[in-house]
Amino acid sequence: MMDTGTIGIVFGSLTPPEELREGAALAERLGFGELWFSEDCFFTGGMSGLTQLLAATRAMPAGLGLASVMTRHPAVLAMELAGLARTYPGRVKAAVGLGNTHWLRQMGLLPPRPLSAVTETFDVVRELLNGATVDRGSAAHHLEGIRLDFPPKQPPELWIGAVNERALRAAGGRADGILLSVLASPAYVNWARRVATDAGRAAPPITAFVLASVSDDERAARDAVRDAVGFFLKAEAHTALVGQSRYGSEIRRRVAALEEDEPLAVEDAWIDEFAAAGSPGQVRDRLRGLLDSGADSLGLWLFPPDRLADQLQRLAVDVLGRTSP
Repeated sequence: MMDTGTIGIVFGSLTPPEELREGAALAERLGFGELWFSEDCFFTGGMSGLTQLLAATRAMPAGLGLASVMTRHPAVLAMELAGLARTYPGRVKAAVGLGNTHWLRQMGLLPPRPLSAVTETFDVVRELLNGATVDRGSAAHHLEGIRLDFPPKQPPELWIGAVNERALRAAGGRADGILLSVLASPAYVNWARRVATDAGRAAPPITAFVLASVSDDERAARDAVRDAVGFFLKAEAHTALVGQSRYGSEIRRRVAALEEDEPLAVEDAWIDEFAAAGSPGQVRDRLRGLLDSGADSLGLWLFPPDRLADQLQRLAVDVLGRTSP
């Protein structure tokens, strides 16, 4: 039986905000290890979503994954996280990162030095949460004598969301944990852990987000995630997520031949590489493969989104071997 403590559930753009509390409460009753809220533009705000997850559950840890260092000033982000950490002590964590570059371009927020923006903002948020006064500029923000009036007694874990080599090295050297994007295959997870470990210390805990669907009909499960896999493969074709895969060259060739708004036709083998979709046994094997490759925990993004309760039940009972509450 797989340890359910290593398996979490991701909420975000697929779940209407008014349905978050019910889904989070069910995930806790079913014994999943943690919750994550993924802020995707322009669906539901990350802080309001994370607050709902925490309010709807009794003891589960919940994380924000991730907050863009460009869409929130670090002083405001630290202030919000401090309030949640004081209200729900020991249960809050947050990952920061650059965020989706397309959305940042839409808002005119793409920085000239992305990695510096991430690492310097990370450092500032950590200092503020620890009660320090910050009086300096960064690659993306200005801070002049800023200090939190209500810093948390127990600062929340601060993670970094990273994809490529330089960001993984930076995260490995300073973060409490590393958050890996959807499309993290076993080969990519193994590579990411090795890169993060090269930062000079043991790699911090690594959580990988996973597109997931369980069905007795293998075809139906694959079809449930096919469009999402295609969307992310097209968006991430230039990154190590795709480059570390045995299918990387072919995917990049096909993406390069597409028109801007043309969807990517996704092969079944690609779904098996970049997602966990199929029968309960197949999903179990794919989740175990990611854990064996170096992920400490997984955050499952469930499909189809309109069958969230059913997917939670099937994962808990049929995949993870839990007794239904």
